[in-house]
Amino acid sequence: MIASSFTALFVAAVLGSFAARLWLATRQARHVARHRGEVPAAFAATVTTAAHRKAADYTLAQLRFGMLSSAFGAVVLLAWTLLGGLDVLNGALRELVLPHLGPMAYQLALLAGFVLVGAVIELPFGWYETFRVEQRFGFNRMSLGLWLADLAKGALVGIAIGLPLAALILWIMGASGGLWWLWAWLAWVGFNLVLLVLYPTVIAPLFNKFEPLTDETLSERVRALMRRCGFAAKGLFVMDGSRRSAHANAYFTGLGTAKRVVFFDTLLARLTPGEVEAVLAHELGHFKHRHVGKRLVGIFALSLAGLALLGWLAGQSGFYTGLGVTPHVDAPNDALALLLFALALPPFTFFVTPLMAQLSRRHEFQADAYACAQADGRDLARALLKLHEDNASTLTPDPWYVRFYYSHPPASERLAALPAPA
Repeated sequence: MIASSFTALFVAAVLGSFAARLWLATRQARHVARHRGEVPAAFAATVTTAAHRKAADYTLAQLRFGMLSSAFGAVVLLAWTLLGGLDVLNGALRELVLPHLGPMAYQLALLAGFVLVGAVIELPFGWYETFRVEQRFGFNRMSLGLWLADLAKGALVGIAIGLPLAALILWIMGASGGLWWLWAWLAWVGFNLVLLVLYPTVIAPLFNKFEPLTDETLSERVRALMRRCGFAAKGLFVMDGSRRSAHANAYFTGLGTAKRVVFFDTLLARLTPGEVEAVLAHELGHFKHRHVGKRLVGIFALSLAGLALLGWLAGQSGFYTGLGVTPHVDAPNDALALLLFALALPPFTFFVTPLMAQLSRRHEFQADAYACAQADGRDLARALLKLHEDNASTLTPDPWYVRFYYSHPPASERLAALPAPA
């Protein structure tokens, strides 16, 4: 009875989330295609028809690819669970590894095997998105060799970081009794905080070059802005983003005294010093309003709730059998529980996406208002227009799609709250 209830809830969530994705993507595609031929009046003086059509075509290509990925993802999810894929993998590794290397090695092998199979399944989609969708619209600048090198580096970093963390979590699950989820959560929080400190100086340089900002005029302007805002950073760096993509960005990274300001070289090549200052002021607005800290607290709170739920589910045999897996009576099922939970959770959390998106959009408006107080709002408006054009962001999204997915307000709403660019 319990197993059938788990199965029914899971199937309903998978089908419901896929149907919602399909409906939203269809609405977005129709809305963008309908408005492809004419630039909205508010942008007629600043956006060319060619740029507007490119943005529409890019959006439609992404939507088609996204719908295909979603459909394939739903099939893979059902194959792993109700169709027995995870059960087969678990049984094979249990027979091959457990008798010879013991419970911990068997469980780590199960996690590693699952990740490896999933990565191989996703590989063609990653290749197609990079070398077909992105390249078709002039955004991809990666060679196949660089793409493969990134995959290899990512795999090695994942092994170096993921395996020790997985071993620690599995040890906690087996040694801490009924409150294992609380100790596992504390370990996970500590790991993420350490990673925030190490990422800028240890991990990110494995993939990109970071050089100090050498433009003294811009550097002094940026430092003056940070002094006005009461913000301290370890340094100002330029990242070779153009090596991989034509998309432009700027961001803060790190934690505490390890914070860095990073500009994509593509951003500096496109924006004026005043526009760069305005974009940076927007990012400082997130720190001023403590958006980053609030998001971290929110993520940690949700992860605690999720692990507490898993702590209960892991002791329910119906959780396993209802999702297509037979738990073993003489071997630990901790890794199996982690994988099943990771597979089953996304279809349910999909339905809270609009709440998180709404909160994010509110934060973006607050950061824009702060930027206008610390820099020239007209520079921010000009920068946003350039970035929308450079990133081929559609100016005519479907309102329902925006409310459900958009973490940033659409250009029309965002620019309406800013001074008009001269």
